[in-house]
Amino acid sequence: MASRPDLSGQTALVTGATGGLGTAIARALHEQGATVKLSGRRTEVLESLAAELGERAEPLPADLSKREEVAALAERAGAVDVLVANAGLGGAGPLPDYTLEEAERVLDVNLRAAVHLTHALLPGMLERRRGHLVYISSIAGKAAAVGASLYSATKFGLRGFALALHEDLRDSGVGVTAICPGFIAEAGLWGDTGLEMPRGTGRLRTPDDVAKAVLKGIATGRPEIDVAPIVQRSGGWFTGFAPRLVAASVRRAGGAKLSADLADAQREKR
Repeated sequence: MASRPDLSGQTALVTGATGGLGTAIARALHEQGATVKLSGRRTEVLESLAAELGERAEPLPADLSKREEVAALAERAGAVDVLVANAGLGGAGPLPDYTLEEAERVLDVNLRAAVHLTHALLPGMLERRRGHLVYISSIAGKAAAVGASLYSATKFGLRGFALALHEDLRDSGVGVTAICPGFIAEAGLWGDTGLEMPRGTGRLRTPDDVAKAVLKGIATGRPEIDVAPIVQRSGGWFTGFAPRLVAASVRRAGGAKLSADLADAQREKR
């Protein structure tokens, strides 16, 4: 089966389009013929991306931590054939380091907004018997690590939501795919920090690799696609039957320090 769908005549909504992953995903969908609705908080970045893409691109600024703006975004987007719920905040660091407001913001942007957008857009897809829902989860949604309780909570939740929806929507004409990236180079929550991964973790994937996985999910209907080196993917494989072993391995590999460094690098984005 082809890994690149023909999206001519279809409309895609991409959240978090101002970040590295969202930008790459938007470009890939546009190249396949989709009209792309670009959502994010930074209006000037959205407008620049829309100008780059040219026709079939529209900026729709929205702050997904605000419930009323999520609802307004769904209404402004109109009939959507492909939803890519990509917006996300880091959520790294011990829970007591967060104010309750900061913690709620992570939950709202990473998980609640995706659920609310799905609730608003899915009925139209079902009526047309056509569409695809793509959720950018994470390897952290398969294997929890030290210092990532908030982030893992949202990514486990998003992955579970996607996998259950995949079963609910079987034979409906609407597909569902969870994409699970590991640490991504060049851009995104990890790439933007400028930190270096410990040796032996394998070649980091890029935003373009994530975008290719999104296209593959739409084309094939696969419920889940990992985008990570085998070392990172293996944590997800083994957690199901040996969670304590995986957690111990992460600790021995310096996971606590890595998480602390990541939390410091992402602190201003809370």
